[in-house]
Amino acid sequence: MQAADGEAWGGTRVSPFDRPEWFALLAESRPGAFTASATQDDATVSMPLNRADGRLEALRNWYSFTWRPLVPHGATGETALQRLAKDLKHEAPRVTLWPLPEEDGSAKRLADAFRKAGWSVALSRCDENHVLHVEGRSFAEYWAGRPGRLRTTLKRKAKKVDVEIVEHFDAKLWQDYENIYSESWKPSEDEPDLLRRFAQAEGAAGRIRFGIARADGKPVAAQFWTVENGIAYIHKLAHLESAKPVSPGTTLSAALFEHVIDRDGVELVDFGTGSDAYKRDWMEEVRPRFMLDALDPRQPAAWIPLAKRAVRAILASAQARR
Repeated sequence: MQAADGEAWGGTRVSPFDRPEWFALLAESRPGAFTASATQDDATVSMPLNRADGRLEALRNWYSFTWRPLVPHGATGETALQRLAKDLKHEAPRVTLWPLPEEDGSAKRLADAFRKAGWSVALSRCDENHVLHVEGRSFAEYWAGRPGRLRTTLKRKAKKVDVEIVEHFDAKLWQDYENIYSESWKPSEDEPDLLRRFAQAEGAAGRIRFGIARADGKPVAAQFWTVENGIAYIHKLAHLESAKPVSPGTTLSAALFEHVIDRDGVELVDFGTGSDAYKRDWMEEVRPRFMLDALDPRQPAAWIPLAKRAVRAILASAQARR
């Protein structure tokens, strides 16, 4: 699954979640993981998938900001994708793919390819993605546009914590992060060992930006970011509830935004998926994420899900007319 010049389908830059290494990490804990592929002339399309509950689904987990195949540019790439979609009928009666981006056309192109291959396709919005287009601003210029209460919080609380940012993986700092996370408001971590191995690989590649905030010498907040191809990705963040009065998360976030904007010169900051209200204070655009649910009407195992889908469509139409 290689892309030329750091680009994926539609010219979008390759993200951490497009690389073979990421899918290899996921496959280690998923016995049903495999890569489906098809070739048209000199164009090869590969699709990382997982067999689960009698269907095929995207090879992903809750750390994944997006999922998409890397498809070569041009008509041959599109034809290869359609051929692959047709071949998948021999693997399962249902294929579910998410979270699909649409800013690069992935969601629509996948839906079109599966429809042309004879699948019954439903494409629905399943999540959202918060991003910041830096547009050449310095951190100071960006910060001047943040909500007044956020700027006031930083002004009042910044001196109450000390911030450290490193560009390599540090086992001690990662342990601090895990300790903070376990005592934070966050839900239990899914596959924390996988995330640690991912962070180690990103550190070895020089892409990691890891921040830690300390109050009176004690770690109270931590954030795991990466930077590549002009984009900063905010993967994980957590702070101790007991430290909330000194707002360590705000101070640490501001320091990391300043680092990636002024030092790394990124063009985009990606806050991942989820509709958390606090993301709106830092980000300026919300992009949809989609789920593609494809059913093969020629396979009996798909008939009940197809009937349920038809009933939902009828009920939705009736409700819309009220």
